[in-house]
Amino acid sequence: MSASGYAANTSHVPNTNHAPNAKSAQQCQLDSFAKPLFELEQNIEYHQLENGLRVRLLPQPQQQTVNISTLFNVGSRNEPQGQTGYAHLFEHLLFKGSENLPGDGYAQQMNRIGARFNASTFFDFTRYYAQLPKQALALGLYLEADRLRRPVITEDTIANQQGAVLQEMAGAIDNQPYVRQAMEYLLEQVKGTPYGHAVIGSKADLMQADKASLMAFHQHYYRPDYAQMTLIGALPDNTLELIEHEFADWQKSTAAPSRFNDLQIDAKASHGSIVDERGPWPAVLMAWHTVGRNHQDAEAIALLNQYLFQQRDSLLARRTTRAQQTMLHLSYPLALEHHGVANIVLVPRANESLDELATIVETLIDDVVKNGISEPQLCNVKAAYLETKLAKLASPLTLANMLSNSQLRDKRTPLTSPWQRTNQVTSDDMARVAAKYYQHKAVRLDMLPAWYIRSGKTLLEWLPKSWSQWLEEQAL
Repeated sequence: MSASGYAANTSHVPNTNHAPNAKSAQQCQLDSFAKPLFELEQNIEYHQLENGLRVRLLPQPQQQTVNISTLFNVGSRNEPQGQTGYAHLFEHLLFKGSENLPGDGYAQQMNRIGARFNASTFFDFTRYYAQLPKQALALGLYLEADRLRRPVITEDTIANQQGAVLQEMAGAIDNQPYVRQAMEYLLEQVKGTPYGHAVIGSKADLMQADKASLMAFHQHYYRPDYAQMTLIGALPDNTLELIEHEFADWQKSTAAPSRFNDLQIDAKASHGSIVDERGPWPAVLMAWHTVGRNHQDAEAIALLNQYLFQQRDSLLARRTTRAQQTMLHLSYPLALEHHGVANIVLVPRANESLDELATIVETLIDDVVKNGISEPQLCNVKAAYLETKLAKLASPLTLANMLSNSQLRDKRTPLTSPWQRTNQVTSDDMARVAAKYYQHKAVRLDMLPAWYIRSGKTLLEWLPKSWSQWLEEQAL
């Protein structure tokens, strides 16, 4: 894939492994490094068809490809009781036959022209994306319109894709140590809400899906006023006309659009445990209820997650890696539209207990609440955020997906408004959100292996550190 002309600008971002020399917020001048966001955004064309379909066009004549990303505001949160997993199953079905492309016709045509294509389903949305040669734009839009608007679903394709989803469920969830139990434990925390079940759904609901219910799902949620489409790359002058030709006569659904509210969670500390005989080693998961991505605290929380857990030189990394207290730690926060979840998974070294690691995390949070974050540190975190955003400009397909998933409040400024909100976060904001959403509110889950591994691990914790680490290295 050809790189965007803006990719080279990422080299001017400060090295985030070293704090800048800034001594105050006023001296942390990052807007000059954010200039590519502003420059690129000025080239975006915004359109909305009469049927409600929102379209963004970003011409990049230097590219040899066109990248199409179409996002629908339908995900697992839209699924009623008894239909969990429908959004994800339907994502599969849209690759398996339409009015003019029966069976695998879509994939065959896309492969014939050398295109890349895929899709993903989340709690809040389903996204379809493709990268194709610039000469094939008209064909690509025809193929997309046919399958998105006119799918043909048969009992055979339903059965086939039910099997595919069950294989995916087995490989990604049920055959992995701890994953199923940990997922269900976390979902239990928001039981009774639209986010209270897994995106992939339950096996029972999936196997009960039938043609009538799936077509009703399509009719209700696959509608132009639920969609955002972004095209980036070597776009011809008649690109909008091509889009209108394929999508302008797509009628809105008569059903009322779905409405959701931010979750109201009484967050409080809890502690549970699970045992999985397949588990190779114990680990501890800690999670915190935060806020949806439209909330006024969303940017401060995102920066706090980076500062505590995600950056290469995060507080946790500096505290545990250098002291050789963890083998591994991972953080994948969820930024949903109406809720958020911060999290960290820690795998201890042989001589460290899960309690000790949990205490370290709580201590780091307490420190932020008490002392905040220095201005140079805050500048460092913002620079890391900015570097990540600028890196996405280098991939037109990644950028197309990002733009299609922009918030309604950022309709005309999808790149710069999120950065400006982030740049306005203060040290006081960091301390405030740490106290409000994190301090003494961790949902802790100990993930434990078979008894004999636990027993051996407990013994290693009592041995001198040099002995336990030697034994650990021999075992590994």
